[in-house]
Amino acid sequence: MARFAFLAPLVLIPTLAASLPADAGGSFAHVLLALAVILAGAKLGGDLAVRVHQPAVLGELVAGVILGNLDLVGIPWFRSLTGDASIGVLAQLGVLILLFEVGIESTVREMLKVGASATLVAVLGVVTPFALGWLVGALLLPGHSAYAHAFLGATLTATSVGITARVLKDLGKSRLAEARIILGAAVIDDVLGLVILAVVAGVIEAANQGGTLSYAATALVVAKAAVFLIGALALGVAISPRLFATAARLRGNGVLLATALVLCFLLAWLASAVGLAPIVGAYAAGLILEDVHWKDFTSRGEKSVGELVQPVGAFLVPVFFVLMGMRVELRSFAEPAGLGLALLLTLAAIVGKQACALGALGRGVDRLSIGLGMIPRGEVGLIFASIGLGLTLHGERIVDEGIYSAVVIMVIVTTLVTPPALKWSLERGARRAARRE
Repeated sequence: MARFAFLAPLVLIPTLAASLPADAGGSFAHVLLALAVILAGAKLGGDLAVRVHQPAVLGELVAGVILGNLDLVGIPWFRSLTGDASIGVLAQLGVLILLFEVGIESTVREMLKVGASATLVAVLGVVTPFALGWLVGALLLPGHSAYAHAFLGATLTATSVGITARVLKDLGKSRLAEARIILGAAVIDDVLGLVILAVVAGVIEAANQGGTLSYAATALVVAKAAVFLIGALALGVAISPRLFATAARLRGNGVLLATALVLCFLLAWLASAVGLAPIVGAYAAGLILEDVHWKDFTSRGEKSVGELVQPVGAFLVPVFFVLMGMRVELRSFAEPAGLGLALLLTLAAIVGKQACALGALGRGVDRLSIGLGMIPRGEVGLIFASIGLGLTLHGERIVDEGIYSAVVIMVIVTTLVTPPALKWSLERGARRAARRE
């Protein structure tokens, strides 16, 4: 029990929060208390999730859901944090760092090596869930606009590269052909999902301004996304080695980390400037970086960019996940419609990714494992949903609390079922291979 003594102060947090008014805020001290609560809740939830062999991100989400719904027992202070501008900025920075880290895990060269199987799996893994998500929205939300239905489809397109890679690594299966297809397809369909997000957001923005997005304008959005991604990757691959070689001449501590973050934030700003989500730029910045770029730093004993960014992410990323969980209003599930939406969205999310496994080419490929490995939506699905909360049409939000809560439940369920299901499927495939031999 002694090792859990550090959790004792958490017992006092609800009591302290109960003494604060729901609108307590606007001060630096308020932000400090909010960060203390969020980080403590994130780490406690992450620890409990890991103990039951689940990704830590699941525990962080659940911790946020619990804290955000303490208003049901008379403690409204935590709910007030969801509208705090300072916490919101930190959460958005966490999103950028997260996508930057995910990008660092892959390289442009690895993406170019992805075969036809991974590409076809990725395309089917975007088109099928998008269509199913739109259908679910049209069936259960007839009172909402088609824009809301389209955005629901967009939230189902992505696959969580981080969660899938972590599961495969923990199972010791990352060298399998199926694992390479899963990870390659996950990277590609994240990019395709980001393009779809840009198109849907552009359509909504045009409608909000009283116009429509023509086919030409839609093609322009797609072209901007493609030009930005290809241009940023090509230019980054050419410039980043010189950038880091020049930075290596600077004296002082933290030069490598600062240089990497400058590249991340600059590309995020450029993406925003051309009408794309900033996370597209952060992801592209991570993709163009390779270990060889900072060899001048590592040769003199410094850590790599991935190692240096990790502590920054450990601080900022949980803020995003806990805040996203806080925005889930459990009272919305008291209505059968809310539960039905969450159930059908989850079903569409799972079935849609099983369909994409049909794109895996070749004999002897374990398509079931590929489909299961593509299920988790994780952080990318949450990012899509959080962007939807900020989109409005004639003063009304495209994604309201009920839709957002259903999406988060879908993310939680798909994240929860993947590790045990993928473990079972891969072990089943290994047994079949052994019998054939």
